[in-house]
Amino acid sequence: QVQLVESGGGLVQAGGSLRLSCAASGGTFSRYVMGWFRQAPGKEREFVAAISWSGGNTYYADSVKGRFTISRDNAKKKVYLQMNSLKAEDTAVYYCAASSTFYRPTGDRHRYDYWGQGTQVTVSS
Repeated sequence: QVQLVESGGGLVQAGGSLRLSCAASGGTFSRYVMGWFRQAPGKEREFVAAISWSGGNTYYADSVKGRFTISRDNAKKKVYLQMNSLKAEDTAVYYCAASSTFYRPTGDRHRYDYWGQGTQVTVSS
């Protein structure tokens, strides 16, 4: 069983930056595809970014491409989401997720079998 705990959310002005972290415990972290998703009030949970086991391959939603960067540190069992040039529409609860069965970064949330509790990101305009 894998436990995921997100941190780093908060309130930031538009144009600012935040760095989210997700700490994993249990399981074999280096064998999990990791992803970030977000959910705004009244909307479905949507894909943000994903990263392969080694960190060599990444995949982004078009809405964040060029502004967000996903990375991981397998030794520390952590995955990060660096968010720059934040916009009001980035406001959401951000969730970290792990896939123990899929082999490449994916935006399909059904491929992920472990989820964190989420961290709130609020961008003021």
